[in-house]
Amino acid sequence: MLTRLTQLFRRYAVHNVSLSAPGPAVLDEHGQLFGHIDLVRLARGRFEVHGWTTAERVSLWQDAIHSEVTPGFQRTDVLRHHPAIGRDTLGFVVSVPAGEGAARIVFRRGAERYVFPLPGFGARQIGLARLRVLPGFLWRLLRSLPAALDWYANGSITARSTIKQRLGLDTAPDPSALSPDLFSIREPGPAAAPGPVTIVFPVFNALAMLPDALDRVLRHTDLPWHLIVVEDCSTDAGVRPFLKSWHAGLTRDQRARVTLIENPRNLGFIGSVNKAFKLAMARDGHVILLNSDAFVPAGWASRLVRPILTHENVASVTPMSNDAEIFSVPVICQRSNLRPGEADLIDAVASGFNPDTALCNAPTGVGFCMALNRRYLEKEPQFDTVFGRGYGEEVDWCQKIKKRGGRHIGHSGLFVEHRGGTSFGSVEKLKLVQDNNAIVTRRYPEYDRQVQDFIRHDPLSTPRLALAIAWAAYRAPGKLPIFLAHTLGGGAEHYLARRIAREVDAAGAVIVLRAGGALRWSVECHSAHGVTQGATNDSSVLQSLLKPVTARRLVYSCGVGDHDPADLPRQLLSLIGKDDELEVLVHDYFMVSPSYCLLDGQGSYTGLPDPKSDDPAHSCRRPDGRVVTLARWQRSWGKFLARADEIVVFSQDSKALIASAYPGIAARIRLRPHALSTRIAEQPRQRPKRPVIGILGNIGRQKGADVVRRLAEALEASGTADLVVVGNIAPEYQLSAKTQIHGSYQPSDIPALIARYKITAWFIPSIWPETFSFTTHEALATGLPVFCFDIGAQAEAVARAPNGHVLPFDRHPGPITDIIGSLLEGTK
Repeated sequence: MLTRLTQLFRRYAVHNVSLSAPGPAVLDEHGQLFGHIDLVRLARGRFEVHGWTTAERVSLWQDAIHSEVTPGFQRTDVLRHHPAIGRDTLGFVVSVPAGEGAARIVFRRGAERYVFPLPGFGARQIGLARLRVLPGFLWRLLRSLPAALDWYANGSITARSTIKQRLGLDTAPDPSALSPDLFSIREPGPAAAPGPVTIVFPVFNALAMLPDALDRVLRHTDLPWHLIVVEDCSTDAGVRPFLKSWHAGLTRDQRARVTLIENPRNLGFIGSVNKAFKLAMARDGHVILLNSDAFVPAGWASRLVRPILTHENVASVTPMSNDAEIFSVPVICQRSNLRPGEADLIDAVASGFNPDTALCNAPTGVGFCMALNRRYLEKEPQFDTVFGRGYGEEVDWCQKIKKRGGRHIGHSGLFVEHRGGTSFGSVEKLKLVQDNNAIVTRRYPEYDRQVQDFIRHDPLSTPRLALAIAWAAYRAPGKLPIFLAHTLGGGAEHYLARRIAREVDAAGAVIVLRAGGALRWSVECHSAHGVTQGATNDSSVLQSLLKPVTARRLVYSCGVGDHDPADLPRQLLSLIGKDDELEVLVHDYFMVSPSYCLLDGQGSYTGLPDPKSDDPAHSCRRPDGRVVTLARWQRSWGKFLARADEIVVFSQDSKALIASAYPGIAARIRLRPHALSTRIAEQPRQRPKRPVIGILGNIGRQKGADVVRRLAEALEASGTADLVVVGNIAPEYQLSAKTQIHGSYQPSDIPALIARYKITAWFIPSIWPETFSFTTHEALATGLPVFCFDIGAQAEAVARAPNGHVLPFDRHPGPITDIIGSLLEGTK
């Protein structure tokens, strides 16, 4: 047990220990600056260097391993401080697997090479860092105890996933729980009479947007209104004549409700707004600040003002938008452009939310479209002119009002398009943001932490995800892809990540449903802007989220780990209609048996299980305790496969197995082998004093962990070869002390790791019929001898490779001495 805990802590430490040090300026032989090493860091088992340079190439070296990159990240801060450089695409991050030797970085400028030694991290520093994370490990381990007991007692995949998540060993972040109340149909409670509103509308340039923006105010404002338009001496000579003509063309009643102010000189955004505020406070009702690049939907005003009327101490209300910082959709704090008509379609979804649960407290409002409670505006009737021409002034006002007891509300029940930056120019905005943020930080030191807390916990995650899915649905050129995946990582996840990237390029966005997390359904909306996600146990919430998606292409990738896998086929079929498409990817054999690797109760593969089998490995229990037999399991999954338009396999072996299990679907099975995402060059053969056998990948039971354990013991006893695991081994398997375990790696690291450990041959110990096996193909690509058992897609690939060697397999691997003999013979 202690050894298992030690192995588990070693993996935990790799994920959680982080050491960093500042680096030096990068100077040439004349003392001229051409870059800077901002940060040297040891994190997640990698040695990283962050910085910027005008050099064409940067390479990092440690222990004869190197990685090279071309600088290209945007660094506007560098350009601001060094304008003579003339460009801002100077940033770089370069990393290698962490080793023990000294590191150096090399900059290439034309024919010149500049080499700089880097600060490292000694064994004592790393040891102390591990001690610092030990209490956290023990606390997380204690919290994981119920799941650990379930795992050891029942082999529960869900429990294993829970342990990984709680120990931070799962790369996927734990999504927040979604609120079902958002979708509950509820009549709005009684509210005080809304009364009139005064809309403050500052104008500077943006002539092309004015006709539509103003027209929408007139057509869509559903409360008694008065509009104050302040033209602030636009540099576009056409703006003022347009406004005069527009005003003159209004009806008599409309002209009476519009005040057009023409500033004799430019006052800037704040000066213009303050001028309008004075007029607004002379009128009745609450005030709405609306930028000239905001486009309001039908019925917007009553929805925006309602929280002020129905909730106590509400000082401001801000709607969701495509460009509104913490109120942005599809991704928080990420601006996105909208196509014509999309905003109104998204708002139609927002307007259906429960009007009370659509609200949340926020650290600030955003002034592109913000309702201001008259009572609080009387306390602070002006924006502070210290913010110059604008930006940050609404943050300052909101912070002052918070000290007076006012609350600021984010309102997800309203979506307003914001085209952003046109109020005072995108270039000028960048400088305003930098200068005025400094003022806000000095005045309100806690403000940034409050914003970061909001982003981290995102109280608007449910409506943000719902609106993100609506956004994705309305811009999809055809059927929107919806993937069903797991949370267990591995080759299927690597394939899925590449597939998602391709689909995002083609469709703009995709939806990913994941099984096996703490809650049954994890829902993700992926786009070029990032990922918005949440989780729920409630299938009705899932249906509500997906309601805007009227044309769907469901892609089953993997359902292993689902809380109720016997019911999963029915649930998935309920997500598609008769005109939708279903594609099934065969990454494992979960649709054949609950034992997705087809291992029996003894941990052996004996071929396809008989549907009449009473082996407990090939049955499962539903959450209510009912046992699902293999025959019933296959009937349920058979219906799912029968509905599929296409069933994709990645090897001939898996094609034969699936066709044998379900003969009726054979005609729809398509063979599409994977391609490696990283090219691995053939490596020169190592000639150490004795052979070194490499085990590639993360090794659990089905991947042959017990074979590796026995192999390690035998090699230590005989001394005939060394063994190194390039990856990790499940903590319940104890390896001999001399066996090296490298830990996590990237495929691009493999050539360097061959050199570091002097690997002479690879052994793929997997004891199940893999459907493809990325590690097998990666090992074969190195050109070194590769050995595997005569089973599955791994044997299919090894048998046809010139450097491949297939070992006999009959229920169990052969004697370990025979395996060692074959490995040693093949390395000669």
